[in-house]
Amino acid sequence: MAQVKRVRRAVSGIILLDKPRGFTSNAALQKVRWLLNAEKAGHTGSLDPLATGVLPLCFGEATKFSQYLLDADKGYETLAQLGVTTTTADAEGEVVKRKPVDVSREQLEAILPRFRGDIQQVPPMYSALKRDGQPLYKLARAGEVVEREPRSVTIARLELLSLEADKARLAVACSKGTYIRTLVEDLGRELGCGAHVAELRRTQAGPFELSQTVTLEALEQAHAEGGAEAVDAFLQPVDSGLEHWPLLQFSEHSAFYWLHGQPVRAPEAPQFGMVRVQDHNGRFIGIGEVSEDGRIAPRRLIRSV
Repeated sequence: MAQVKRVRRAVSGIILLDKPRGFTSNAALQKVRWLLNAEKAGHTGSLDPLATGVLPLCFGEATKFSQYLLDADKGYETLAQLGVTTTTADAEGEVVKRKPVDVSREQLEAILPRFRGDIQQVPPMYSALKRDGQPLYKLARAGEVVEREPRSVTIARLELLSLEADKARLAVACSKGTYIRTLVEDLGRELGCGAHVAELRRTQAGPFELSQTVTLEALEQAHAEGGAEAVDAFLQPVDSGLEHWPLLQFSEHSAFYWLHGQPVRAPEAPQFGMVRVQDHNGRFIGIGEVSEDGRIAPRRLIRSV
C-alpha cells in the first residue's frame, strides 16, 4: 500500500526551546517541527549536543528573520573542568592530557581580564566551519589538523561564579561566533593546567532569556493531549526577536505601496537603521531600512499570518 504523504501546516512564529543535552540543534528542530507539523522551519545557530538552553526555532514567515537572531549576542554559563584537556575541548572528546590542579580563586580571577573585550580566537578543529567545502569536524575525525585563521570576537562579560577544587563555573556574555570551548581551553592554557567544557548552558540569545523557554517534554505533552494545534500555544510572534527595533505603523495607502516593493515616507521614522513595520491594522508586515532620503525601503516582507 502506498504511504500517504503527511500534509504539513503553514504555521508561523518562534518557539524558544530549552534544548536538551544530547540533541544536535537540527535534531531538536526536526522534532519540534514534527510536533507542530510545520511546513517550513529553521534554527538560529547551532548549539553543541553537549549544550543545553535557549535555542530559538523559527517556523514559517519567522524563518525570514532568523539571520538577525543568528547575528545576535549570546549569554552562557559553563562549567570548566580544570586539569584535563580533550580532543574536542569538551566532555565528549577523548582525554589528551591530565595535569594536577592547584589554582586559587585569586589566580583564576587575575587572568580573566585578558579575555574580556575584543579578543582573537582560533576556531576549534571540531567545529562546523568549512575548509574547501568540508566541515572541519570531518577533517578532525580523519586525524587532519589544518591552519585556522584567528577571528575577532567580543567578550562583554566573563565572570567567575564559583571555584570548587578543579571545577570553575563561569558566566559569559559574548558576540556571535564565540566558541566557549575555545575560551575555556585558552583559560586552561593560561593557568598551565589545561581545561575543557564539562557543561554548557545558553542563558540568552539576543532578546530571549532562559525564563522564556519551553522544554521538549512540555511540547510533547501538549501534542499528546491536543495534537499539533495544541503546540501552537507556545509560538511567539514572528517579530518577537526584533522587538528592540523601532516600530512604525503605516497608513493603508503607504502599506499597499510598501508591500509592492516601493520605499515610502513615514512620520516619526528614525534617521537611520532598521525598523519593524505594521500596517494600519497593526499587523506586522516586514522590516525596512531608512534610506538617505528618509524613506523606508522594504528589506523583508511577509504574507498574511
